[in-house]
Amino acid sequence: MSENIVLAVIAVPLGSALAAWLLGRWRSWLAETLAVVGAAATLAIALGVSWTVLGGSGLALGWAPRSFWALRIDGLSAVVILVIAGLGLLVMVYSLPHLRSLIRQGKTTEARLPLFYGLTMCFIGTMTWAAATDNIIVLFIAVEATTLASALLVAFYWNRRALEAGYKYLLLLTVGITFALFGCVLLYAAASGVPELSGYMEPMLMSHIFAHAGQVAAQAPSVLFLAMAFIIIGFGTKGGLIPFHPWLPDAHAEAPAPVSALLSGILIEVGIYALARTTAPFYLSVSAVQDVLIVLGGASMLIGIMLVAAEDDLKRLLAYSSVSQIGYVVLALGIGGFLGMFGAVFHIVNHAIAKSLLFFVAGAVEQATGKRRLSELANLRRYMPVTAACFFVGALAIGGCPPLNGFMSKLTIFLAAAGEGRWWAAGVAVLTGLLTLVVLMRVGVRVFTAGIATREESERPAEESAPVAAVAGNPHPKEAPAAMLAAMLVLVLLCVLLGVYPVVAYPALKHAAEVLCLSGR
Repeated sequence: MSENIVLAVIAVPLGSALAAWLLGRWRSWLAETLAVVGAAATLAIALGVSWTVLGGSGLALGWAPRSFWALRIDGLSAVVILVIAGLGLLVMVYSLPHLRSLIRQGKTTEARLPLFYGLTMCFIGTMTWAAATDNIIVLFIAVEATTLASALLVAFYWNRRALEAGYKYLLLLTVGITFALFGCVLLYAAASGVPELSGYMEPMLMSHIFAHAGQVAAQAPSVLFLAMAFIIIGFGTKGGLIPFHPWLPDAHAEAPAPVSALLSGILIEVGIYALARTTAPFYLSVSAVQDVLIVLGGASMLIGIMLVAAEDDLKRLLAYSSVSQIGYVVLALGIGGFLGMFGAVFHIVNHAIAKSLLFFVAGAVEQATGKRRLSELANLRRYMPVTAACFFVGALAIGGCPPLNGFMSKLTIFLAAAGEGRWWAAGVAVLTGLLTLVVLMRVGVRVFTAGIATREESERPAEESAPVAAVAGNPHPKEAPAAMLAAMLVLVLLCVLLGVYPVVAYPALKHAAEVLCLSGR
């Protein structure tokens, strides 16, 4: 039973992707139904896996443990899979009215719905595969498969800008992730020389390599050093780290809002997951790895938030914010120790929740107004009060304002940096958090509240006090449909729950952090 459930967490989303694409070509509503059912089933399976792995002793579940396609779900991968499945279901629910609105606006056609839902479920399936594989080479294959599955989603609108963004996304990520392949191959080569790993297929399995990390490092120290450098470049590109980030703003801006939420909320976290998996076991052997990660994390935090401040496009600035926030995760990974690893995993979860919420809001704003530029948006709170409230919750959570979830993970990272004597890193993290609050609050005020501060303005006729941006012929933007609001409100509740009562997540986060700590010994 345990083997079947591990395989099902990958097979179910991939199977529903195929069914949605094939049957949806006959009836488009079948594509929608099969995608939602498939996403719900994937979440149910992920909950079952998490209950088994995280609710008990923390033992891993496996499938075909000595084969090339070996799967293994431990505490860390269980948390990542649960985030993927949970956000995947919310994305599907959000997409139902959003895609129908895009059809009415002429941005796509009903005939393309099966392609969208099929590719989105395939995207989710490849990400769960990346989190579940136990093979060092298949890890690269799965991460690259996420790129191939999402490239057409980035270019889904099929206009010039979308095609350019899709091409740039595919090209830069493919080139970047090739370095990860070189690193994985070098790591495999170093492991092959260890007598304990000379058995059939065993050198490729990450669980075996990491259990003998010291012998691998002693066998080929120079090869291991080069492998770590390539892995940081390759998976750092996937994670959107500075200076490997140029693909990220274009892809996030031109993709449909549900896809942007998956890209920023989950995909870049999968890249960082792969980075953590392959570098943490060798911290003691290649000490420079931690210093490099701390520097890259700090640079990503500061440069990312400065790019946010200079951006006028709502979706692009949220993409740059993801660069900044992923810097916190990488900084915490570089700091290491139990507290650093705990903070890194916690912030992966919190960033996925809050940033998906913000991209959902951006999609609702664009759907209602037809605009994305801050200079063309104002006064939307009057017409979209729930959406406005959701934006401010997400912005405050990302900025690390108590009592929301981002505060708890950032505080953990601050304490980890201080505990290890990395005072400059702690200072950069605190400064970035303050800048994030200022910048995102400025965005929220500009988009949602500007123009309604005075009584005189509030008493004007609606036609005179309409926001700057409006869909042609419709000066009164409407609140997002119920399904979109439901998806946003679920994320709002999670932001509040993990901020007010974070202990509900501590057992799962503890298991995940222990996986990284034990692999680094």
